[in-house]
Amino acid sequence: MKTACAVLAALALGAEAFSPMPNAPARSSTALNDVWDDYAGGVDYRGKEFKFDPLNLAETYPPLVPWFRECEIRHGRTAMLAVVGFIAEDKVRIPGEMYSFDAIPKTIDAHDALLKTGPMYQLLLFIGLWDIIITPMAMKATGDGEREPGDFGFTQFAPKDPAALAKKKESELLNGRLAMIAVGGIATQSIVTGHGFPYI
Repeated sequence: MKTACAVLAALALGAEAFSPMPNAPARSSTALNDVWDDYAGGVDYRGKEFKFDPLNLAETYPPLVPWFRECEIRHGRTAMLAVVGFIAEDKVRIPGEMYSFDAIPKTIDAHDALLKTGPMYQLLLFIGLWDIIITPMAMKATGDGEREPGDFGFTQFAPKDPAALAKKKESELLNGRLAMIAVGGIATQSIVTGHGFPYI
């Protein structure tokens, strides 16, 4: 009896999935265009229009678009640092026996080796503190329109001209997007080949 009830309930719920939604809001293509008008990044590396949102996240979750952009910028910045770090660590090391080429012959092995000695836990602690202390206030300010996504006030070297600043923001996004792909490629090639830079 229980099995029969479960089967009937599953069939009823399954059939409901194919019924039309009552009062479904009409989808508009203007939501996506508004996002690209409000944020930098709607161009590709050639400077041509590139409005890439295959999952329609901007249209589906408009209030979360600033959070999406904040995440993209933050991950792009982290990936740019990671690419430089991956390449530099194959040639130069910071002082200390635990960081030497004898202790860690390949950069890809650093993660596991430094987990055993402790520095990775410090890194986790500092990143965690940043996310606990800074991120909630920053995202509240972004949601209230008091700050732009990714703006932490480090603008001492930013161009004063608004057009030049917009160009720099687009460059940061494009370089961050490339770096996010590149760091995955570097890690994969380093593991597959067992070699450091140039990972061949």
